[in-house]
Amino acid sequence: MTVHDLNQLLLICSLVLLVAVAAVRISSRSGLPSLLLYLGIGIAIGQDGIGNVTFNNAELTQVIGYAALVVILAEGGLGTKWKEIKPALPAAAVLSLVGIAVSVGVTAAGAHYLVGLEWRQALIIGAVVSSTDAAAVFSVLRKVPLPARVTGILEAESGFNDAPVLILVVAFSTAGPVEHWYVLLGEIALELAIGAVIGIAVGWLGAFGLRHVALPASGLYPIAVMAIAVAAYAAGAMAHGSGFLAVYLAAMALGNAKLPHWPATRGFAEGLGWIAQIGMFVLLGLLVTPHDLLDDMWPAIIIGLILTVVARPLGVVISLVPFRLPWQEKALMSWAGLRGAVPIILATIPMVNGVDDSERIFNIVFVLVVVYTLIQGPTLPWLARTLHLGDSSGAADLGIESAPLERLRGHLLSVAIPKGSRMHGVEVGELRMPAGAAVTLVVRNGESFVPQPMTVLQRGDELLVVATDPVRDAAERRLRAVGQGGKLAGWLGTAGHEAKRRGNHR
Repeated sequence: MTVHDLNQLLLICSLVLLVAVAAVRISSRSGLPSLLLYLGIGIAIGQDGIGNVTFNNAELTQVIGYAALVVILAEGGLGTKWKEIKPALPAAAVLSLVGIAVSVGVTAAGAHYLVGLEWRQALIIGAVVSSTDAAAVFSVLRKVPLPARVTGILEAESGFNDAPVLILVVAFSTAGPVEHWYVLLGEIALELAIGAVIGIAVGWLGAFGLRHVALPASGLYPIAVMAIAVAAYAAGAMAHGSGFLAVYLAAMALGNAKLPHWPATRGFAEGLGWIAQIGMFVLLGLLVTPHDLLDDMWPAIIIGLILTVVARPLGVVISLVPFRLPWQEKALMSWAGLRGAVPIILATIPMVNGVDDSERIFNIVFVLVVVYTLIQGPTLPWLARTLHLGDSSGAADLGIESAPLERLRGHLLSVAIPKGSRMHGVEVGELRMPAGAAVTLVVRNGESFVPQPMTVLQRGDELLVVATDPVRDAAERRLRAVGQGGKLAGWLGTAGHEAKRRGNHR
C-alpha cells in the first residue's frame, strides 16, 4: 500500500465516521436503534451501492465483531448501577439460560417445519437469533424510562446470554453429530462459572489498584479502566471460560467502585462504544450482498414472527414463573428482546466453518434483525406507556468526580447538582457531612465562592468537597443520600424512599 492509498483510505474512513456520527442525531430523534443507520451506510458503500466495494471476508468480520462486542459490553457494564441490577440478577440468569433453551427449541422447530430448513441449519438459526444484543438494548432502554427492575433484568440478560448462545452456535456449526444435550449444558455452566469468577476478580483487583495508586495524568484513568476490562475478556477466554461474561462483570465492578475521574472515564468509554458500534455495523453492511436477500425475505419474516410472537414470550413466561412478576412487565420484556449486530456476527460462524447453506443462514438472520428491530425499537416506548410502566419518578443522581491527593492523604470530590436533584434548596450545613469532609467551594453561573453553613444550594451548582482518606466513601454516600432524599435523608431514610418508588410500579 502506498502513501497515496493510505491517504485515500483515511479520507474514506473519516467521511464514513462523520456520516455515522451525524446518523446518531437522526437515531436519537427517530427512536430507531442506531444499528439500522450504520448497516445502511455499509450497504450503501458496498456491493450494489454507490461505493461498489466488494467485501466477503467473513472471518475478518467475525474477529472485528468480537473485538467491538468486547468494547460494547465493557461500556455497558461501566454504566450499569449495581443497586439497580442486584435484585434482577437471579431473574436475568434464569432468563439467559432457560429462556434461551426455550427460544432455540421453538424457533428451530418453526424454521424446520414451516420454512423447510434442515435440522442443523434450523438449530443454528434458532441459537443465533435467540441472543439479545447488548448494543441495541443499551442504546434503546436507556432512553426509555422503565422501572429499575425491568431495565436491570434486560440489561443483565443481554450481558449474560452471549456466552451460552456462542457455545450452542459453535456446537451446531461443528462438523459431525451434535454432542448430547447434557454435555452442552455442562460446558455452558462451566464456561459461565469460569468467566464470572475471572471477571469479578479482575474487576475488583483493578478497582483496588486504581483507587490506591495515583496516576501521573487524569487522561490515563479512562485508558486503564478499558485496559482492565479487555484484560478480563482475554483472561476469561484463555481460561476456556466466557470472555464476554468476564468483561461485562469486570466493567460492572469497575463502574461501581467510585473510581477517580469517573465522568471522564465514562465519557471515554461511551465514545469507544460508539466507534465500536459504527465500525461493526458498517462492516456487517459491507459483508451482505443486497440482491441476494430477496430470496430469503419471506423465510426471515416467518422465522422472525415465530421468534417474536411465540418463542421469546414463551421463554420469558417459563423463565420468570418463580419470580411472580406482573404480567405487564413480562409482556414488555417479551417485546424488548432486541436483536442487533450480535446475531449477525454469530451468523458468520457457520460461514467460517463451511456449513452447508451458511450464506443463506446469514441472509435470513440479517433480514430478520433489520425488519424486527425496525418494528420493535420505535414501538417500545409506546408499549411501555400503554402498559403503564413508564418510570418518571425518582430524583436525578449526582455526578461526582473524584481526584486523589496522594501526598495529602485526601480526595477532592467534584459534585454536579443536576436538574431534579433533591439537594436543591438544601443548606450547606444541612448536608451533615462526616467529620473530615467539607464543602470548600461552590461554582454558580460561572462564578465561584466559598460557601457558609447557611448557603442554599441550587440545581446547576458545582461543589468542591475535600475529604480525608478515611471518610471519602462516607462523604460520597452522604452526598448521594441527600441528592436522593433531601435534607432529611438518614432520618426519614433514603432506602424507604427508594422502596416506595419501586413499589409504585408493582
